[in-house]
Amino acid sequence: MLKGPDARLETELLMEAICAVSRNHQFSHPEEQLTEEKVERFSRALQRRMSGEPMAYITGCRGFWDMELQVTPDVLIPRPDTECLVEQALERIPNDVNWQIADLGTGSGAIAIAIARERPLCGITATDNSPAALVVARENVLALHVKNISFVHGSWGQPLEKRRFDMILSNPPYIRTDDPHLFEGDLAAEPGHALVSGSDGLNAIRQIISDSTIYLKPNGWLILEHGYDQAAEVSDLLQHADFNEIFTHKDYGGNDRVTVGRRQNEEDECQS
Repeated sequence: MLKGPDARLETELLMEAICAVSRNHQFSHPEEQLTEEKVERFSRALQRRMSGEPMAYITGCRGFWDMELQVTPDVLIPRPDTECLVEQALERIPNDVNWQIADLGTGSGAIAIAIARERPLCGITATDNSPAALVVARENVLALHVKNISFVHGSWGQPLEKRRFDMILSNPPYIRTDDPHLFEGDLAAEPGHALVSGSDGLNAIRQIISDSTIYLKPNGWLILEHGYDQAAEVSDLLQHADFNEIFTHKDYGGNDRVTVGRRQNEEDECQS
């Protein structure tokens, strides 16, 4: 059996996801017996969880924003802190504009789909260097009937070619290669390429900032998720790339998590 403070909840959620027995039904009909086939499926799922596999990979889904997303071991598991990035983006996108927005390293498509649903007049382009991740993202778009997203394969801004965008978003890998947390909890099972980014955790962020100076329109916004202790370094990188209106926002736990910068317009660049 599972152990720990969440053991009962996780057991009930596995029963709901694997055996199609809702938690309410479990409470109201505790005497009901499962079929042999369901018992076998549930036992396999329970064993996977006991071996440390994340709940999201076992159930195949994870809630994010107001959606239920498909997830597989090919993508990072969406987390509540990333909803802070979505909030910051929506604060800056008027309801009635048809902005072009890029989500770099889309993974499951969580950020891109949330923005696309909230701002249906905007066009969203989502990139990822993993073909397997793009399969998951496309499945989520189909399941949620989202029409205003396109996907392109490639690393960060490289596949955007000559297009320019009003906003670029990214939740890139930002964990240091020697961070001991990589071997704990769900992180140990998630794809390393979506988590780790060099000795200081900032390699991907440096590349995205560099790409954004090419692909952002003047006065366009760049919004980045990063580690709780990386806000000052990310802000410095943005400042050195001639971004302004730089500000860091905290996540739901009170940690620095999302930093925003705005590309200078062309007149400002000429004067600086």
